[in-house]
Amino acid sequence: MKIFLFARFVQEDYLPTLKTLLSVVEQYDWTVFASMNLYDFAQKHELKPKIIPIKDYEALKEAGADLTITLGGDGTILSATCIIRDLGIPIVGINLGRLGFLSAVERKNIEMAMQKVAEGQYTIEERSMLCLESDPRVFGHVNFALNDFTIHKRDTSSMVSIHTYINGDYLNSYWADGLIVATPTGSTGYSLSCGGPIVFPNSGNMVITPVAPHNLNVRPLVISDSSVISFAIEGRAKNFLSTLDSRYETITAEHQLAVRKSDFSTKLIILHGQSFFNTIHEKLSWGADKRN
Repeated sequence: MKIFLFARFVQEDYLPTLKTLLSVVEQYDWTVFASMNLYDFAQKHELKPKIIPIKDYEALKEAGADLTITLGGDGTILSATCIIRDLGIPIVGINLGRLGFLSAVERKNIEMAMQKVAEGQYTIEERSMLCLESDPRVFGHVNFALNDFTIHKRDTSSMVSIHTYINGDYLNSYWADGLIVATPTGSTGYSLSCGGPIVFPNSGNMVITPVAPHNLNVRPLVISDSSVISFAIEGRAKNFLSTLDSRYETITAEHQLAVRKSDFSTKLIILHGQSFFNTIHEKLSWGADKRN
């Protein structure tokens, strides 16, 4: 098996986890590729087995990896999608962050998790993504998101007016600090913190959630992911902020923006014994009586 190790950032306290992971990988005789920062880190500490560096999407495509293992938190998985793109390489995340909705493997369970991977004790869950179409173009060739797309006011400027259309039909004008369009995966992220609903994976929906709306009768909406959502922006400021997951670009009222479901998805490995129900029970303490 060919595996691709990816980390958004590398810290010295990652060393014990990486040593454990590489020792397990060596037992299974897997070929190891790694992002440049992990490769340099492994070289610095003279870690084995041999690691082949991956610089970009084209190098990963040529490598033909079967599996991606991320080291970090959920943000690391979001960053990994930028290099994986449409290659369809499934991801399993080792959680070195905090909450970890997507990075489901805790560092203490690495050996057990890799054994399940080696034995095929997992399913692959396809998570829908968003695609941003814009004129002028922003975000280049990485105009997609696993979690969410947002439009925001910049700095401390006054609120923005976001005129929103679904399949060309006028929906609403949001007078707010911003607007979020989230996938089911992203519904447990920024959208949730702004009062949006939790949407189960593979439900075929998108969520539109306003950020601090001026009109109190405006609430989050759940719509079909076959919809195309377009926007016209107004505001006192000249510039606004647009984001795709953790990436951002400056936009103006002249930008024409539309969001739809992406033509490709992100594949997540769900180990046997894991489920979305388990995740929300554990991460959100559902079903737990904290009074006792």
